[in-house]
Amino acid sequence: MTATGSTNTAVTAEEFARLTEPYRAELLAHCYRMLGSVHDAEDQVQETLVRAWRSFDRFEGRSSLRTWLYRIATNACLRAIETRRRRPLPSGLGAPAEPGTRPGPASPELGWLEPIPDALFTAPPADPAQVAVSRSSMRLALVAALQYLPGRQRAVLILRDVLGWSAAEVADLLGVTTVAVNSLLQRARAAVGQAAPAESEIREPDRGRQRVLLDRYAAAFEAADVTGLLRLLRADAGFEMPPQPAWFTGRAAIERFLGDVVLTRPGRFRLRPAAANGQPALAAYQHDGDGVYRAHGIQVITVTGPLISHVVSFNDPGLFGVFGLPPVLDQAG
Repeated sequence: MTATGSTNTAVTAEEFARLTEPYRAELLAHCYRMLGSVHDAEDQVQETLVRAWRSFDRFEGRSSLRTWLYRIATNACLRAIETRRRRPLPSGLGAPAEPGTRPGPASPELGWLEPIPDALFTAPPADPAQVAVSRSSMRLALVAALQYLPGRQRAVLILRDVLGWSAAEVADLLGVTTVAVNSLLQRARAAVGQAAPAESEIREPDRGRQRVLLDRYAAAFEAADVTGLLRLLRADAGFEMPPQPAWFTGRAAIERFLGDVVLTRPGRFRLRPAAANGQPALAAYQHDGDGVYRAHGIQVITVTGPLISHVVSFNDPGLFGVFGLPPVLDQAG
């Protein structure tokens, strides 16, 4: 942060950065929930800090610095929502494809929902229970559902149910009455109720059991063992691949798609562990026949009970840099 163009003489740029740095990760998480894009969220966090620095001499301390920053960030996101289309997943745009359907062309122009690496929004845990709740509020299904809410409903739901603000605090931020806030919250809760995580999903999962499941999935994927992979999926599992708008649900449809289009030969893919949206994830590298495995997509996995219930493969090599992953693997991986 620099002081360029600012008349602020109360604190130096270095002091301001020191004061605000502890809140950067949670502000990024807040902006991501609002906007569904890690890139857009980073832009709005930067905008928030620039605006806060320029007006810091007017910060009178009537609220905490954290609350003040959230006010600026929320309003920045609301302005951004007014000028940008929502970011969906394929499953939010229409019915699943019929078994045997050959996917059509990708649609990158739609501006799809993006995953966010856990490393960008998690800090050393002071309270494991609170960390679990924070992760649950970043789950893909919930963030995707939020994108369909009008901006103010989105903000009210996040501020009230995720951050624990009072109705009076939210009303003051939005310049409305508490009655209006409660009405917005009621409508927002009804709209996203099915996407809200269950109590069992808020508790930290059995990491060892989950790791075994993911290892089996990765091994089956790399070996093009479609039959073995299907044993790890729930009967009603979903599989989607933005920017490809077609998506599939049920083992039969997923089997046809993977067998015909994706897992056509052993060794075509190599998968490496990752973590996104508080969920397990895998980075998929695809072999192009020249001895090199190149970045292909980030698969975010939803585990329900002992099986996988949903896979979203974000087939965008540009995401690998966000996750701190190399763009290529050599033959040795």
